Amino acid sequence: RWAAASPLLSVESSFPASADPAVETAEEAKEPAEADINELCKDMFSKMATYLTGELTATSEDYKLLENMNKLTSLKYLEMKDIAINISRNLKDLNQKYAALQPYLEQINLIEEQVAALEQAAYKLDAYSKRLEAKYKKLEKR
Repeated sequence: RWAAASPLLSVESSFPASADPAVETAEEAKEPAEADINELCKDMFSKMATYLTGELTATSEDYKLLENMNKLTSLKYLEMKDIAINISRNLKDLNQKYAALQPYLEQINLIEEQVAALEQAAYKLDAYSKRLEAKYKKLEKR
């Protein structure tokens, strides 16, 4: 029989030292025994169960990791919220203190303006006194 004639045939090339290398011999393929098929099926299902268990375990671990990450993120946002509340509270306190200081700051500005005006008056008075002194000395020399 030839290999192409039946799917149950396999072609083996064997070239004994005395045989012609162009000649191939064919042997009939044998079906595995029923017990072997059952054992192979059990082995396949066992390995498939192990594989699926591994896949499901990995997916479960991924979800646990995501859950932990979400919990940590939630805690971090709560911390940030507390910090923002504290900053807001401190800003309100600072604004209240600034508002309480505002009248004093206005008084300081007013005093500064008055000092500047007084300084200008002092310069004018100094200039006037120097002119007056110069006139007096001029008159005294006469």
